[in-house]
Order: sequence, then C-alpha cells, then structure tokens
Amino acid sequence: MSIIGTYSHFIYKEIYQRDEKYIPQCFVSGKDSLFLRKSCFENILIKKQNKIRRRNLRVEAWPDLSRPEKIEMEPINDSEQLDRILVHAQQNSDLVIIDWMAAWCRKCIYLKPKLEKLAAEFDTKAKFYYVDVNKVPQTLVKRGNISKMPTIQLWKDGEMRSEIIGGHQVWQVLEEVREMIQIYL
Repeated sequence: MSIIGTYSHFIYKEIYQRDEKYIPQCFVSGKDSLFLRKSCFENILIKKQNKIRRRNLRVEAWPDLSRPEKIEMEPINDSEQLDRILVHAQQNSDLVIIDWMAAWCRKCIYLKPKLEKLAAEFDTKAKFYYVDVNKVPQTLVKRGNISKMPTIQLWKDGEMRSEIIGGHQVWQVLEEVREMIQIYL
C-alpha cells in the first residue's frame, strides 16, 4: 500500500484509528463466566496483519521543485574573467569551485555533469565554473598551476585553498569535493 503525503505521522494516525474501530471484542461476559467468541482468533490474526501492513506503510514525498536538479557550470575563458569572478566571490564571501578539464579527457567529460548536480546541492554557498585548458591562454593554465586533469580547485578570498586531482573513481572525487566544500563553508 503506497500513500503519498508529506506528514506521514498524521496519515498513520488516521489509518490506525480507522482500523481500531472495526476490531470487535473477543470476550463476552455471561452470568458467572467469561465466554470466548468463536471468531476471536480470526480477529487477532486480522489485527496482526493490520499491524504488519502499518509497518510496511510507505510514504512517498514529492521532489523539492524549488531547488534545481542541476546547475550548468559557467566557462572561464581568460585571466580577466577569473579575476572578476574571484573579486565578486570575495565580496559575497562565496566559495568558487573550478574544474580544470580538457575536451579529450574522458574522466573530465564524465565528471562534469556530476559536478553540475553537486552544484545544485550547494547552489547558494558555492559557485561552480570550468576551464577547458585547450581553449584558454596558457597563462591562465599556469596561474592555476595545472599539471593533470581533471583538477578541481576550491578558491576562497581570492586564493586557491584546496585542490583535488581526479584521477580516480568519479564517486570518490565527488565525495572529496563535498568534504572540501564542507570544510571551507
């Protein structure tokens, strides 16, 4: 039985009270003794089945539509744009996450949509950007001190504070990025 609702304890209470109304009394008192109805054991079995059903009650919630599922990362094309982003982030005390990638790098291509979903989790706390190292001037790549790809850097207050070189499993890289953001929030 599947019920869709946001307040599961209210739904559970209504179902429980409804079920309790229909369970008959098992014992009927006579003059001198207590008589057991023939259908008493059937009622006990029904009561146990209802309890099991209540335990298996599953409440499904609607997804939170107020938050985006993913946020597309913006590209950084030159050093001046990076400077503007860092100054703006410093004024608003935001974190900046930069994914240094290349179009030919398979791990980079696979990691980018996962980072966009992660950007939706931290949409008010951190801004996510990417740099394609083959399309930007090499001065920008040298400024980031990039030697391997993918490299994910966290910038705060205009300085690079932490970096992850993502040569391992994507889920591990995402967990490391999540931990890195939590440290600097």
